[in-house]
Amino acid sequence: MCFACKTIASLGVASAILFGCVGGEQVTSGTFSPSYGGIETLLLDGDLVNFRVEMTGARDNQDVADYAACAAAQYALIRGFGFARHVRTNVDNQGGTWRGDAVYTISAALPEGLRTIDAEVTVRDCGARGIPTV
Repeated sequence: MCFACKTIASLGVASAILFGCVGGEQVTSGTFSPSYGGIETLLLDGDLVNFRVEMTGARDNQDVADYAACAAAQYALIRGFGFARHVRTNVDNQGGTWRGDAVYTISAALPEGLRTIDAEVTVRDCGARGIPTV
């Protein structure tokens, strides 16, 4: 086999291996540039709080849920609490406008459960990621 043919064959194998590594992950071009539309906070009952967020440019439901978590963490700090526990988040996307409706409990002590957040740590992380808070 000629040198050029071997090189092309090697590149073909390398390309196949490279594409095989990508697997089922979604590869997107461009940059993530969300626009955060605002946060509405509703006290439901004592330590139970509803956060409604709106944004455009989200990649998926997780971006909206992260925005709501940032709002919950800052709200907990404003109210003098150090922790929040996620209860639920519903996300809707209509025409590129994403809306999240999340409920959290806030507390001074670390609440029981698996979906708890340390408010100070979360607010710092949100700031580093460019996600606004309340």
